[in-house]
Amino acid sequence: MGSSTTVVLRRRTEAPKPGRTLRNRSNSRKMVEEDEYSDTSCDKCGSGEYPAQLLLCDKCDRGVHLFCLRPILASVPKGSWFCPSCDDNKNLAKFPLVQTKIVDFFRIQRPSNSINEFIPVKDCQKKRKRGSSLVVSKKRRRLLPFNPTKDPTRRLEQMTSLATALLAAGADFSNELTYMPGMAPRSANHAALEREGMQVLSKDDTETLQLCKNMMKQGEWPPLMVVFDPKEGFTVEADAIIKDWTIITEYVGDVDYLNNREADDGDSMMTLLTTNDPSKDLIICPDKHSNIARFINGINNHTPAGKKKQNVKCVRFDVDGECRVLLVANRDIRKGERLYYDYNGYENEYPTAHFV
Repeated sequence: MGSSTTVVLRRRTEAPKPGRTLRNRSNSRKMVEEDEYSDTSCDKCGSGEYPAQLLLCDKCDRGVHLFCLRPILASVPKGSWFCPSCDDNKNLAKFPLVQTKIVDFFRIQRPSNSINEFIPVKDCQKKRKRGSSLVVSKKRRRLLPFNPTKDPTRRLEQMTSLATALLAAGADFSNELTYMPGMAPRSANHAALEREGMQVLSKDDTETLQLCKNMMKQGEWPPLMVVFDPKEGFTVEADAIIKDWTIITEYVGDVDYLNNREADDGDSMMTLLTTNDPSKDLIICPDKHSNIARFINGINNHTPAGKKKQNVKCVRFDVDGECRVLLVANRDIRKGERLYYDYNGYENEYPTAHFV
């Protein structure tokens, strides 16, 4: 893996600007000037400070700081927003734990009618080892493929947890970068345009990445569980021990030009390509198509305790001439431990001071 300078994390949107966060009750999401609500205080903490961080309920007009909400909101959400007291959708709809529905949702390519009969991971790994080089392994550490949970019922539960989170987010599952009409074409994703150069993923590591992709296509799922936390929202837990340097997942979504998204309120945009020509800069937008990467939370990089929570790092690679973003374990991760990485690489655009 490269040095920390190669890490480009979730771009996200910039911190809310003064006088542009308070909203009226119209669905047009028109921002109102803060002096119109100078007497508004936060319903949670009771303070009227930080008016630019106050979000107004579209039903009762009570205000709540973005950072006082649980889970915290990083930016003003699209469409109408209702405070916890007025929200009628408190009960999370869970995806059914039915094998056929899960197979269809994730478009799993089954060699048979049962997930129990998918190709064992150990057989795939044997094929991977035959192509390896002992000399190369001594010179540099290689990425490791994830080890799926052996229990097929538990794997179904893991997939169900992700399907539930994706449905709640209004997104379709995708495990690849998607190129949609009206957005950036695939031809724009040219790693050679990277302003400071991009590390090329080695042949061995490329094969490992493809192995992980193929395993997931056949229902061999990484040992990860998406859970809902009242403070953090959807978050991801390790459902088994994950070794250092293991590929967690690729960060995927719709690829678009940064210029097209500067007014976007999405809070999960990831830098994909940074060029000398800003009009060619690319980002990943997982609001419509995404995988489990979207639900891995960020650390509070303003406190020592927050920094200690980081167990995943985010690195961009040149893979066959295209930019790709991988999330990789940067230490051994215990079963039950939640996954976190730093949303701010060298860009420092995402406000994390209020993260739990």
